[in-house]
Amino acid sequence: MPNDRLRTALLERGITPVDLATALQVDPKSVERWLKGRTPYRRHRYAVAAHLQMDEAYLWPDALTSDQVSNAAESEIINVYPHRWGVPSDLWRDFFGNAEESINVLVYSGLFLAEDHGLQRLFRQKAEAGASVRILLGDPESSPVAQRGADESIDDTMAARIRNAIVLYQPLRQVDGIEFRLHGTVLYNSIFGADDQVLVNTHIYSFPASQAPVLHLRRVAGGDMVTTYLDSFERVWDGATPLK
Repeated sequence: MPNDRLRTALLERGITPVDLATALQVDPKSVERWLKGRTPYRRHRYAVAAHLQMDEAYLWPDALTSDQVSNAAESEIINVYPHRWGVPSDLWRDFFGNAEESINVLVYSGLFLAEDHGLQRLFRQKAEAGASVRILLGDPESSPVAQRGADESIDDTMAARIRNAIVLYQPLRQVDGIEFRLHGTVLYNSIFGADDQVLVNTHIYSFPASQAPVLHLRRVAGGDMVTTYLDSFERVWDGATPLK
């Protein structure tokens, strides 16, 4: 079966099979065979994934054993913080500050970010340098937001926090490269992405997000944890409404 994922990745990046063969120092016929469905050796799969900046498991989903995927995913874990309030403030700045291509934020209010003028300035600087900055806030009129407020016993305060965040982000809403959207999804995790790293703030029933654990992950070839969270962000983004 042809490898349409590999072919599409090459087309999207304007890379020809000959270009890829040259970069990997292999015979162009080998690349053609890969495109037709042959699975390369592991070293070549890794080299292709690194060259295209994509996951090996995405390009060849059947090539890795379950143990290999599990081990790679385990290697993606950098740190685990018992509570979000325990994440060092410097880590947030370094996390977003090291991003070169993309910053993604999926929250209901994420008020602790909106209130941080230093991070707002950083988002502006990253956008002006060419990075894509996308921020997803909860729709204050949606039923999932109302339910989350009830779950935390703060009721309408959850929606009020979102409206507060919208006001605080006002200076960034006209900056090229920064987009805001509202979503009405059930938020199982807040997701903060910076290129190939993510901070995942889990949510626990009846507890505020600041009390819940945070996972710090970095993408590793063959792993699928980071990809899963980033894919989830994309699905929410696609169904969200631009903030007017």
